[in-house]
Amino acid sequence: MSERNVLGGELEPCGTEPMTGFFRDGCCRTGQEDQGSHTICAVVTAEFLEHQRRIGNDLATPLPAYSFPGLVPGDRWCVTALNWARAHRDGAAAHVVLASTNAAVLRIVPLDLLRGHAVDVPPDLSGLEA
Repeated sequence: MSERNVLGGELEPCGTEPMTGFFRDGCCRTGQEDQGSHTICAVVTAEFLEHQRRIGNDLATPLPAYSFPGLVPGDRWCVTALNWARAHRDGAAAHVVLASTNAAVLRIVPLDLLRGHAVDVPPDLSGLEA
């Protein structure tokens, strides 16, 4: 069975440039190996990247040894639920692509918070009600 997004549909790809996802397949899929729950498809902002650097999660600095180019504002990236929630609490949450955000995140982050940062609101809003 394929993984579902927070809207109840099939999980859509998050991003391939750069290639994201815990499994580096472009999707915010998760599994037992993914202890960090890389389940939120974020469209990163400069504020979010700076916040992540300050908490010890530098997503902007390239790491060529890991084929990681570093993120720039506007990139889509599967971020961990806890780091996104911390950024939200600190007023620096990134935008969220709901169709590409894994439903597994709902164990950690409520849909209301994600919906408040959505950048892909569907035309039929009835599907957003929990």
